[in-house]
Amino acid sequence: MPPPQSRSRIVTPEDFAKQLNVSRETLAALSAYVALLEKWQPRINLISPASLPDIWQRHVFDSAQLLAHMPEMRPDAPRRILDIGSGAGFPGLVLAILGAGQLELVESDQRKSVFLQTVIRELGLSATVVNHRIESLPACQPDIITARALAPLPKLMQLIDAQIHPGLTCLFLKGAKVEEELTNFQTYSTMTPHLYPSLSRADGEANGVIVKLTMPQ
Repeated sequence: MPPPQSRSRIVTPEDFAKQLNVSRETLAALSAYVALLEKWQPRINLISPASLPDIWQRHVFDSAQLLAHMPEMRPDAPRRILDIGSGAGFPGLVLAILGAGQLELVESDQRKSVFLQTVIRELGLSATVVNHRIESLPACQPDIITARALAPLPKLMQLIDAQIHPGLTCLFLKGAKVEEELTNFQTYSTMTPHLYPSLSRADGEANGVIVKLTMPQ
């Protein structure tokens, strides 16, 4: 994935399309998603209002970059991706639009769940919404679990305890305090952590990190 452009100006949908080399159809779907989010934002606080003008870099690209860190998709079966604490749909809905696999979005807030279902229905996405708390969700054997700005790593591992199985990959978008979180990452030491710098942060922001955890087969 190419490095992001200079952050001297707001990133446009066209900038995003060039960064990731997405098709016109995919860009149109992402634009429709963003338009729906902007329409719902006054009623539900889906994202920070301050980040709304730079949504393509701060939220869409931040989510999309996870695709490059996913295991290869088998031609006979799509990836089964469990996105927990989906909120406004980052990263889950972005990954669904990009064709990352079959998405299951877990969101405990009823109003946000309705928003997610609306986007899925209007865009015809390969995704479902579960209005449930992740810690009480039955084991569903996902290939990948994703989360963004949900909880510290030790807490995340507690939340997904029932979902952990051999071959699982976890991709978590984290902030600058990730090293501190990793020092408390003892209970699940069999999962190997790999850290990658986020490509979506603006100049002057604390460095974001992608944490990739893999469970041995």
